Amino acid sequence: MGNKSRPKPTVLIADDDLEILTMVRTLLRRRDVKLIEASDGEEAMRLIRENTPNLVVLDVMMPGMSGWEICKAIREDGELANTGVIMLTGIGERLNEMTSPLYGADAYLDKPFELTALDEAVTRVLSAREGA
Repeated sequence: MGNKSRPKPTVLIADDDLEILTMVRTLLRRRDVKLIEASDGEEAMRLIRENTPNLVVLDVMMPGMSGWEICKAIREDGELANTGVIMLTGIGERLNEMTSPLYGADAYLDKPFELTALDEAVTRVLSAREGA
């Protein structure tokens, strides 16, 4: 039969806000994923290069590198071509709406966000990238 089990998707969360990190972690633990966490931009970029995650959930404003810089670096790296990116930001809806797509983000949510909206974005981006 064609029922070979797929490896669990790897998801990296990068946010310097512990409350958001905990919230996103709690949501993602309900899924069958391998979870990696970073609390600043440089650590996130190092972990992304080491683990080639299927999905990265990035805060825009972080110490070291911003989420936008990380997203741009992901999009410029051929090894990471299938990595999905969801941007989380508290900088304001209009700015996020205009800026995140410029850097190649697959989805973006404004803080504070509903967990169901994040859950839907994770599902959408993972399945879109799986077929890529």
